[in-house]
Amino acid sequence: MRLLILGGTEFAGRAVAEAAVGRGWEVTVFNRGRHEPPPGARLLRGDRTAPGGTAALAAGEWDAVVDTWSAAPRAVHESARLLAGRAGRYVYVSSCSVYAWAPDPGYDEGAALVQDAAADAEHTDYPRDKRGGELAAQAAFGTERSLLVRSGLILGRYENIHRLPWWLDRIARGGPVLAPGPRDLPLQYVDVRDLAEWILGAVERGLSGPYNLMSPRGHTTMGELLEACVRVTGSGARLRWTAPEAILGAGIEPWTQLPVWVPPDSDAHAALHGADVSRAVRDGLRCRPVAETVADTWDWLRSIGGKAPRRPGRPRVGLDPAVEEKVLAGKSEDGAVR
Repeated sequence: MRLLILGGTEFAGRAVAEAAVGRGWEVTVFNRGRHEPPPGARLLRGDRTAPGGTAALAAGEWDAVVDTWSAAPRAVHESARLLAGRAGRYVYVSSCSVYAWAPDPGYDEGAALVQDAAADAEHTDYPRDKRGGELAAQAAFGTERSLLVRSGLILGRYENIHRLPWWLDRIARGGPVLAPGPRDLPLQYVDVRDLAEWILGAVERGLSGPYNLMSPRGHTTMGELLEACVRVTGSGARLRWTAPEAILGAGIEPWTQLPVWVPPDSDAHAALHGADVSRAVRDGLRCRPVAETVADTWDWLRSIGGKAPRRPGRPRVGLDPAVEEKVLAGKSEDGAVR
């Protein structure tokens, strides 16, 4: 199988490249050359945002293309049009953010989508950019040769958003840790390697159309995630479970200051941790246990010196230690504010 990955050296793209090489596929990655491709992959250099930047793609044929682009849809539009006659299938790694806010709990691929997105648009905002990328892929390859992978929260090795790495770093420091409750809050995410394997299997099976791609609802909980972090780091950190009301009352921003977490019964929780993924499960999605994702991410962090890469232009995540200390000092053991 001949696979072209637009990107292919960071996070999701790298995971797809490694998995494809591991299957014995002929893998080509196209990017600006800022990072080395995985061993066994061929590198083509170019910049989709620059005039003439796709010249390296002017020749060649592939069975499938995987595109993880997250900015102006115009780049997807131009790449897909360029490759439409020389590639069998276009896989666009999209996002569940393409659904109109706020989707009902249990939403599936038929839920309402954001409006005012365009395939050839310049950068607007993340939901419309991703929806525009979907439209671009379908415009060039048609609905039968395009696969829209609407991923949710992605965790695992190579993460450059700093969500799970932040929790691992914080818990590795030890001491009392502000743990956002409730402990049994259900979470939904996908290990980047499970995402990659599903994409490759979908290419082999000739799947098309949109798929919500994350673990089934309630695959793990906030408690299981953070307790796994305590175990793998061996820090002896003490999780101080704190009620959502105390966290929000302190002005702490869910998702960004406390990565992964959003309050229960909120629109954000329904959107980020409440998707129906039965279609993807029916078509081969398998999700490894959270303990494995956490342990392997910790091993990767230690292998690179403990400092995770950060994607340029993304907002910083994590809670200021002074804010954490202040909140912990002002609450009781059951999470109530004193």
